[in-house]
Amino acid sequence: MLMKREFKPSTALVPCPVILLSVTGAEKPNIITLSWAANVCSKPPTIAVGIRPNRYSHKMVQEAGDFVLNIPSANQIEATVFSGTKSGREFDKFAECGFTAAKASEVTSPMIEECPINIECKTTQIVGLGSHDLFIAEVVAVHIDEAVLGENGRLDPSKARFFTYLPLIGKYWTLGAQLS
Repeated sequence: MLMKREFKPSTALVPCPVILLSVTGAEKPNIITLSWAANVCSKPPTIAVGIRPNRYSHKMVQEAGDFVLNIPSANQIEATVFSGTKSGREFDKFAECGFTAAKASEVTSPMIEECPINIECKTTQIVGLGSHDLFIAEVVAVHIDEAVLGENGRLDPSKARFFTYLPLIGKYWTLGAQLS
């Protein structure tokens, strides 16, 4: 029999995606790093993200009614950490991170041009859950940088260099090799 230690309830689901959510704002657009994000429906394509109400981006996402999920590559880890640990109240994260706010095709919020994947989303529902509110949104456009596509026109993860977050230890890890 395996020996397992029981822990108190926590956010133990691993690994978690690493998302740079960008949103438009009255003064300036903002970026927030999130790991509480998931695909939740395929028809229509729907994504959910959890954001704490006290975060600067929360009200911006609520007011905009849309956002863009930008998937960074491993070479953007410093900007990812900065965007997750500094507040947009005090910093212009696009400028600080050297990111370009690119016009999206279907939403008012900007895309982060330098990220290999951008997913435009329109909020359909907000659900209060406790420490976080869940923003449920329909995917209305997806953009993938041609530099991360393989010869077959499909995503090549080795070119994209994705990474993940492990909340049990509070660290980022790169993805390994294909298993099947």
